[in-house]
Amino acid sequence: MGQNIVLTGIVLKVMPIGDYDKRITVLTKERGKITAFAKGARRPTSQLLAAAAPFSFGEFEFFEGRSTYNLTKAAVLNYFRELSKDPVKACYGFYFLEIAEFYTQENNDEKEFLKLLYQTLRALESSALESRLVRRIYELRVLLIEGEYPDLFSCRRCKKTESLAWFSGRNHGMLCESCTKEEDAVYVDESTLYTMQYILSAGIEKLYTFAVSKEVLHKLEVIMDSLFVMQVPHKFQSLEILKTIAG
Repeated sequence: MGQNIVLTGIVLKVMPIGDYDKRITVLTKERGKITAFAKGARRPTSQLLAAAAPFSFGEFEFFEGRSTYNLTKAAVLNYFRELSKDPVKACYGFYFLEIAEFYTQENNDEKEFLKLLYQTLRALESSALESRLVRRIYELRVLLIEGEYPDLFSCRRCKKTESLAWFSGRNHGMLCESCTKEEDAVYVDESTLYTMQYILSAGIEKLYTFAVSKEVLHKLEVIMDSLFVMQVPHKFQSLEILKTIAG
C-alpha cells in the first residue's frame, strides 16, 4: 500500500510527459534527490503548475507507491522570481541546479547540499553580489561537500603551512615556494588564497557575505576552471549556454 509523505526541497529539473503531465526531479531534505510525476501539471488551470517548475522551493506532498512518487500538493515558499527577470542570472541558476542534479543521489543525506543550493540561489538574486563570484563560491563548496576539494592549507609535497604561493591542479592543492617545480602551477597571492580558504571553512550562511577585487576574482576563476576540468568528468549543458550568453 502506498502512503502520502511531505518533503521539503527544491525542484531541479522538469521534463514534459505526454500532453499534460510533467516528470520532476526534486532535491529533498529528507530523502535526497527523487523523481516524481506531476499529473496534469502542464494544464493552465492545474494547482501544480507553478510548483512543478525549476527553482520552486517549499513543501511537496507526494503519494509514494512501490516504485514511483506522484506529486499531489505543494506549498511553495520561494519561487526565486527575480531570476526569471534576468536571462544571465537565470542561466547561472540553471547551472547551479544542474550541478546539484549531477552530484546528489536518492536516499542519501543531502541536507548540506540543499542548504548550499538554497543560499546560493538567494545570493544570485541579490543585486549586491557579482554572479561570477557566486558561481565560484558554489563550485568550490560543492567540491568540499563531495570530498573532492583541494588542499589549500598546507603544501601537498612537504606539508608546510607557510609560504603557500602556487596552486597545482596536478597535485590537487597548494605548493610552497620551495616545492614549486611545475610549469602549469598557478601563482596565488595572499588575498586569493585567503578567499579560497574562507570558502572552505565558513558556515554556509556566511558564504555570500563578502566581495573581492577584480584581480582576485579573475585568479579564482582560473583556478576553479582548472579544478573542474580535472575533477568533474561531466559537461554541463547549462554552462555551455552560460558561456555563450555571459561570455
